[in-house]
Amino acid sequence: MWPRGRRSLTALISTIHMRLPAVLSVFPVSRSTWWAGISTGRFPKGVKLGPRITAWKVEDIRKLIEIPEVA
Repeated sequence: MWPRGRRSLTALISTIHMRLPAVLSVFPVSRSTWWAGISTGRFPKGVKLGPRITAWKVEDIRKLIEIPEVA
């Protein structure tokens, strides 16, 4: 039996963070293209988890994948 007030699995998954190698495995661009895209606002900014660690919310990456690219 699940405890009352328990968040759904989907809500829990959306709070997970991905490091850059994982992001690039599902959104195949180069590291330099990724960082340039962040500078221009094309890609979402990451969350600093430490002085040298940046990660991205799974939900942000999921939204990015769902947006059709305009050529």
